[in-house]
Amino acid sequence: MSEEKPLKLVLAMAGASGSIYAARFLKALMEIPGETWFVPSPASIRVFKEEYEANVQTGEDVLEFVRKKWNPKQVHKFHLRKFEDIGADIASGSNIWDGMVVLPCSMKTVAAIRTGITENLIERAADVTLKERRKLILIPRETPYNRIHLENMLALHDAGAIIAPASPGFYQMPQSLEDLGDFMATRIFRLLGREIDLYPRWNP
Repeated sequence: MSEEKPLKLVLAMAGASGSIYAARFLKALMEIPGETWFVPSPASIRVFKEEYEANVQTGEDVLEFVRKKWNPKQVHKFHLRKFEDIGADIASGSNIWDGMVVLPCSMKTVAAIRTGITENLIERAADVTLKERRKLILIPRETPYNRIHLENMLALHDAGAIIAPASPGFYQMPQSLEDLGDFMATRIFRLLGREIDLYPRWNP
């Protein structure tokens, strides 16, 4: 794992399918130094509950599910923030974080961030991340894309966001869904400037 300075991150879960990606990223995140402000939406909790058939009701439940399922080394610190609390600390650019990840990212969230609508803490924190010229990484999990989706994502790209669709590669010969989650987690860490390898690099 990386010996770099501790990572300060805002991590949001929006209500798209793809809980495996968030879960495996959280598992890896728990094992590196740093702190994360974690904001799951109510819709993301519902999707997580259905996709994992798990009894989760809150963001803390999601974290505890990950801890119990994979027993990661507990190095990282998490701060839970409420989805509806647009007055939370991460709603202001006076607070500092290295980057923000929305994983997975719904098309509704993409549209709201693109238009500057900030009706919840995920949208507000993303807006702050962009205006402060920090790294904003959005992982949409949708297919196919319609023109509205594509135009929204292109506008966000032009505004400085990184659009990284949940499109795992298969050259690492995945043996499980967890391997696919680890592929995306590794790509996100690299976009954040962290060399954390959760799968073998391509080496023909």
